[in-house]
Formats: sequence, C-alpha cells, structure tokens
Amino acid sequence: MSFGSFRKAILVGAIALASAAGVARAAAVHTNPLNNDPLVKEAFEHFYNLDYDGAVDRFGRFHDQHPGDPQPTVLLLEAVVFQELYRQDLLDTTFYANDGFLTGRHATQEDPKIRDRILGLAAEVIHEAGWRLNKNPNDVDALYARGLARSLECTYVAMVERAYGTGFRLATRAKDDCVRVLQIDPDYVDAKLVTGVYEYVVGALPWPFKLLIGFAGITGSKTRGLEMLTDDGNRGPVTSVEARTTIALFLRREGRYKEAIQVVRKLKSEYPRDYLFNLEEANLRKDAGEGMAAVDAYRAILTANAKPGYFYAPRLELTYFGLGEALRGQRHYADAARSYEQAAEAPNVGPELRIRSLLAAGECRDLNGERPLAVKDYQAAIDAGPTTSRADTARKRLRSPYAGN
Repeated sequence: MSFGSFRKAILVGAIALASAAGVARAAAVHTNPLNNDPLVKEAFEHFYNLDYDGAVDRFGRFHDQHPGDPQPTVLLLEAVVFQELYRQDLLDTTFYANDGFLTGRHATQEDPKIRDRILGLAAEVIHEAGWRLNKNPNDVDALYARGLARSLECTYVAMVERAYGTGFRLATRAKDDCVRVLQIDPDYVDAKLVTGVYEYVVGALPWPFKLLIGFAGITGSKTRGLEMLTDDGNRGPVTSVEARTTIALFLRREGRYKEAIQVVRKLKSEYPRDYLFNLEEANLRKDAGEGMAAVDAYRAILTANAKPGYFYAPRLELTYFGLGEALRGQRHYADAARSYEQAAEAPNVGPELRIRSLLAAGECRDLNGERPLAVKDYQAAIDAGPTTSRADTARKRLRSPYAGN
C-alpha cells in the first residue's frame, strides 16, 4: 500500500459528497488504453496484495514490451517506489498521523542502488513523455505519465530522504501536469489523485505558511482536494484504490475515525489479503478509542498470518507496534512493552520503527516499575539511531524515569 504509497497525505469521504459521487459514476472516464492490458491488470492484483516482487516482475515485462512509451515506465516506477517504502516500514499511516514526521530527525536506510533505479526510471518517464509532448503538447497520456512520475519521485525523496524542498517542487510540477490533463480532458479521472492530494495538503497548511506561499501564487483547498479524491475513488480506472487509501489517511489525521474505518473496510473487502488494509483497520479502531476491541483486531492479524500464505511478506513489526500502542492505551504496560520489543526485534524492521519501538518499550517499562529493563530499552534506542530526535528523548529518559505525560 500502499499506502503508501504517498504521500504525506490522507483524507475524507464525506456524506455530503456521496450524492454528487453517485451522479458522477454515470459519466464516461478516459484512460490510457495500455492500462487495460491483461498483464497490467495482473500486475495490479499482485501490487494491491503487497506482492511487490510479483508486481515489479510483471510491470518490468510490460515495460520491456513497450520501449519508449512513458506509461509502462511509470507503472514500473510506481511498483519499485512502493516496494522500497514497504521494505522500510514507511507505508504504515501511523507514521504520518501527526506532524512529528515533518519536524523530527529520523533514521533512514537508503539503498543507493534502489535510489538510482528510482531516479533513473523517473528520468526515463520524463524523457519519453517530453519526446511525445514536443510532437503534441496536448498528449494527455504523456502529460499524465510525466505528472505521476514527478509525484512518485516526490514521494520517495520526501519520505526516504526527507528532502521536503525538492519534494515540494516536484509536487508542484506534478500538479501542473495533471491540472493540464484535466483542462484538456476533464474525464481523465486518474489525474485527480495528484491534483486532489496537492489541493488538500496545501489547503491544510498552517495559516502563516499558507499566507507566505500564497504570495507566490501557490494555493490549495481541502474541500476541492477531497472532492477530487472522492471522484477518483469512485471512478478512477487505475488510481481508485490509491485515492481511497489517501482519503482514509486524511480522515485519520482529522480524527474522523468512523468514516475512515468505513473506507478501509471497503478496501479490505476488495483485497482481504492486503496486510496493510487489515493493519489500517486495527490502527483506526485504536485511534477511535475502541480499547480492547482494537487489541483484538491486532491479534486477529497475527492469527490470520498463522495461515500459510495468507499475507504476502507481512511486516509484522507494524502489527506488534500497533498492538503495543493499543495495550499501552489500556494501561497494560507489561504486555505493551513486550509487544514493542517484539516489533524492535523483528528480522527486517526498519531503523525508524526500531527506534520508536524501543523508546516506547522503555517508557512502558518505567510506567510498570521495571527501571532496569527500561534503561536497557532506552540505551538500545540510542544505539540504533544516536543522531535522531527519539535518541535525544531516550537520553532524557536515562537521566529521569518516565512518569507519563
């Protein structure tokens, strides 16, 4: 998912928009004919079940079959980007549910070879699209592919490299391409994903910053963004899942948990073996204050995973972390600490989640009166990421036991 997928964003499927969406379904939608190829549809089935290896393989073969066309290249780029985000545990929306993601210093584990592949594919799309646009400036398929490539590159540099300046410039250029697509062909609904996210995110910025960038002609509207995403979620031939995933994330940030749960349950009904959709429902139930029912939802994921092959390569550290959060909320500190520690000890846990888990485990050990174990967890958090914001917090906890907020 992915959530990914992504993406810094997430959203709203408001009741007021539902009637308009019902009317919109009757309108025709346009898409690149290549998206209807059986190999593309097969690849997306793997993609939405988080079998990124299978998706990359199929999109790679499709790319090889259509040299010089930007659409197969951007589909491959999307799969490679989300494969890498999933590897780094960056597709759990818990990571973006507050602004600490934007303001803190975080641990990353960038693979130079994967980075070069992602940037190389993005450059390839832009070159291929540019060649076609030089011949026909109104080529909507080329414009859309270039806009999507820029948005995917933005997603990578913002989430992995935390290069927000570069990411914002890429996002603006991606939005410009997709706005142009919709000006030429208003029924090219997939282009509303990029424009909708941009509108919402800019519209959600704090007023002082919004006023500052407004002088540069950069504006956005949360309402317009949600309208675009809702239409895409209902009618998008290719990006419907991404649009609805984004809506659920924005709803979560706004504390509209029950609406978000309905969006995610619909996605889960379509892809029941998508590990992240199952995880997101549990996350939302936790945030909605459902107490031990949320704990049960996380444990249900672990039970489902016991069935051979039920989830493809699940990142169980995300479930253990969420379970720890839910147990902590119920003041089951010892069980919460053990869950956090299981997250930190998972074989392929990303560095950011490992540090978060160890810090949280230490706090729970302190709250449970287990100071020696707390000290051990804090020191492990520092060792795992000595220059991060959470390591700074762990150092404070070493000096003085954590007593709660």
